[in-house]
Amino acid sequence: MTPPADLPRAAAGGGRPRRRPRRWLAAGAAVAAGAALVLATRGVVAEPVRVESASMAPTLEVGQRVLMDKVSIRLLPPRRSELVVFRGPADGALTLKRVVGVAGDEVSIEDAQLVVNGAKVDEPYVDLASVDGLYYGPVRVPDGMVLVLGDNRAQSVDSRAYGPVPLDAVRGRVPSW
Repeated sequence: MTPPADLPRAAAGGGRPRRRPRRWLAAGAAVAAGAALVLATRGVVAEPVRVESASMAPTLEVGQRVLMDKVSIRLLPPRRSELVVFRGPADGALTLKRVVGVAGDEVSIEDAQLVVNGAKVDEPYVDLASVDGLYYGPVRVPDGMVLVLGDNRAQSVDSRAYGPVPLDAVRGRVPSW
């Protein structure tokens, strides 16, 4: 005998009524999958970096966090005026500076004014009055290297102290600055 179609399953002797999966279960699975994806890609695609010194002020302040793009640096080499994160030559710590010279460039600072390949570079992010009388170079950037400077030239330890940075030490770029 077949139970009537309008009787609940339990009353018809078929056991517990069958429940549809709850929406919260699906939402929870989606959140878990998203969290797993973030954890799996963290450090591969992008990574937060904390500004540790005043060398990039006023562009970036001490304690500020920025997001380092680790993918595009593998596809395109750094370009002049981009902010990059690299392993510092002295201690291997992550260091953030601005690229001012790429392979083949001749870079100098003449009375605080950055000069690349004989042309003065407009740097609205640098307070030239704070570094009046600063001279450096000229330096030719070797292949496979970049020359980096902090925006706060008076308080930055950069390529003026440790020379050009090897491209394989560059870990990522900080977009939008």
